[in-house]
Amino acid sequence: MSRFSPRSVLVTGGAGFIGSHFVRDLLTTNSSVNIVNLDALTYAGSRDNLEGSVDSSQHTFILGNICDQALVPSLLRQYDIDTVVHFAAESHVDRAIAGPGVFIETNVQGTFVLLEETRKFWLEEKGWDHTQCRFHHISTDEVYGTLGPEDPPFTETTSYAPNSPYSASKAASDHLVRAYQHTYQLPTTTTNCSNNYGPYQHQEKFIPTVIRSCLNGHPIPVYGDGTNVRDWLYVEDHCTGIWNVIEQGNLGETYNIGGSNNWSNIKIVKLLCRTLAEVTGENEEKYLKLLSFVTDRPGHDWRYAIDSRKIQTELGWQPAHEFEAGIHKTVEWYVTKWRQSHP
Repeated sequence: MSRFSPRSVLVTGGAGFIGSHFVRDLLTTNSSVNIVNLDALTYAGSRDNLEGSVDSSQHTFILGNICDQALVPSLLRQYDIDTVVHFAAESHVDRAIAGPGVFIETNVQGTFVLLEETRKFWLEEKGWDHTQCRFHHISTDEVYGTLGPEDPPFTETTSYAPNSPYSASKAASDHLVRAYQHTYQLPTTTTNCSNNYGPYQHQEKFIPTVIRSCLNGHPIPVYGDGTNVRDWLYVEDHCTGIWNVIEQGNLGETYNIGGSNNWSNIKIVKLLCRTLAEVTGENEEKYLKLLSFVTDRPGHDWRYAIDSRKIQTELGWQPAHEFEAGIHKTVEWYVTKWRQSHP
C-alpha cells in the first residue's frame, strides 16, 4: 500500500473530545493540510475545546450537522475535500438508554449522508481513485460486546455483539462503511478504539466525573461493585494511531487501537484519588471517603480489552503514554481548570 497524503480534510465532530485533540495535533504536526471542522456543537462539543487552533489559517470551523444533505455536499465541493475523518457521533451510553432516537439519527443516518455524498463527489463527479481520496471512520470497542474474565481481548475479526443502543448504532455505521468499500470501492479505513481519557473530555464521562466529584466534595458514583474492566487509551495516542491508518492503512481494513491498560473502575477511582492528593496537596483519604456505589445501568458490559497487535505490526504504531503518567497529566489539567473557575 502506497502512502496517502491528505491535502484538504473534513473532520466531523472536530469540537468534541477526541476530534478537537486530532485537529490540534494535526495543526501542530502538519503545515500542509487544510482542515474543515464540521460540528453541531451539541452537549458533547464546544468551541472551548479548540483553544489554540481557532485562529490558524489552516483551520475553518463550520457549525452544522452531518445529517444535513445540503450542507455536506456543499462543503465537499467548496473546499475540494479529499479526506474525511469521521468522529461525529452520539457516544454517551446513559443518554442512549434514556433516548436512543438521536443515536440512530446521528450515528447511522449521519454516516450514510457522509458516505453517499463523498461517493457522488469523489467517484462520480471527480473520478478519483484510492490514491486521491480517503474516508476514515472512527468506531469503538463496544461494538464487540462484552468479555468474560478469561476471554482474550477483542481483535479485528471478533464477531459484533453490541449490547446498548449506542453500540448498536455504531455497529450499523461500521457496516455501512464496509458496504460502501465493497459495493462502490469507496476508499475507506476504520479504527475501533478502547476507552479514551485526557484533557477536554466531557464532564459526564467516568474519569472527569470522578475528578469533579473529588474537587467539589460530592459522592463519587461507581456503578455496581466497581469491578467492570476497561482498556484505557490516552487521547493523543489515539490520534497518532488514526493518522497512521489514514496515511498507511490498507483500504477496507479495520485497525483496533488500544492502550493495553486494563483497569477495573474501582482501581481507577483509587488511582485518581491518589493522584489528586499529589496534585492538590490534600489528604488522599479526603477523596476516598467520597466513594459511593450506585445501581448498575441496564445492560452494562462487564469487560472490554483491545488487541492492538495489527496496527503495531503493520503500521509501527505504539502508545507513547504510560498510563499513570497520562492520568497525572489529565488530573493536572482538570485541577487547573477547576481552580480557574473557583478562585
